[in-house]
Parts: sequence; structure tokens; C-alpha cells
Amino acid sequence: MKLSRWLPLAIFLALALLLAAGVWMSRQPDRDVLPSTLIGKPAPDFALPSLHEPRRTVTLRQLRGQPFVLNVWGSWCPTCRDEHPVLTRFADTRRVRVIGIDWKDERADALRWLERFGNPYWLVLADPEGRTVIDFGVAAAPETFLVDADGVVRWKKSGALTDDDIANGLVPALDQLEGRR
Repeated sequence: MKLSRWLPLAIFLALALLLAAGVWMSRQPDRDVLPSTLIGKPAPDFALPSLHEPRRTVTLRQLRGQPFVLNVWGSWCPTCRDEHPVLTRFADTRRVRVIGIDWKDERADALRWLERFGNPYWLVLADPEGRTVIDFGVAAAPETFLVDADGVVRWKKSGALTDDDIANGLVPALDQLEGRR
């Protein structure tokens, strides 16, 4: 029996196993989750103008003392519109401050968008250059972070928040911060 005769079959079986492993791994519900290098580390420092009061600058230091949810969004972002009702329901619980960073947007467009769809944010900051958002490692809007009272990032969600993300990700992370678990 010649080995060269079985070699194509062995290569085929090896490729089939790799393909099967790829298909198996794609069944994981969190396959799109990108781990954040910021989890457990201080949030990037920032000083951004308020969207509603452009002459007022807000820093990360000013927000410390209580945990907050930081949501990166833009009026140009269709996924942000899909996420908006979910974020609004969470903000309505008033469990924690929800702060928005309006990313690379025209101020008038952002204000019009909030007026049309409602403003779930305790505070909206503007990042027209996108530098702060880049420091947070945001690849695409929306992205949401939970920052603790000391300014440390504790949880992150890339993409639109869902009710499931809130129930099984954000709320347990908040519970842990508050010593409820």
C-alpha cells in the first residue's frame, strides 16, 4: 500500500475537521464579542463638551463617585436607533446614570435626533473629533461601558444593547458593584 495513495484522503479529512470545528465555533452565541482591554482598567481620561451646553466641559474625574453607563452613539448610526428603546427602558429604571457620548456628529443633527426619539441620557457629551471614543477602543457605534465609582471599566457591550444584554450582562455587573451578589 502506497502512502501517496492515502495522502489526498488524509488532507481531505483534515480540512473537513477544520471546517467542522469552524462551524461548531460559529454556533457560540457570543462569537462576535470582542474582549475589551479596558475591562478592569481605568477608563481613558477625557474632557468633552456637553452637547446641550457646549461651553461646559465635563471630565471623567467629575463623573467619578458613582457608577455610570457610558453609551457611544451617533445620529448617523442606524443601529443606535434600534438600540434606543432598550437604552431608554434601562435609563427609566434610574438605577445608574446613563451618559451618552455623541460620536462624530453635527450638534444640530444630534439634538434633532434626541428631540425626535427622546433623551434617555443623564448627560450627553460631544466628541466631534472622535478622539475620546478612539481612546475607549470603540470600533463602531453603538458601544456601551459600565464604569465604576472609581472610574474603572467593569463591563462592555459592542453593538446594540438588547434586553438580554441588560438582564444578563449589565445588571449582574451592577449588582456586583453594589455588593448585591
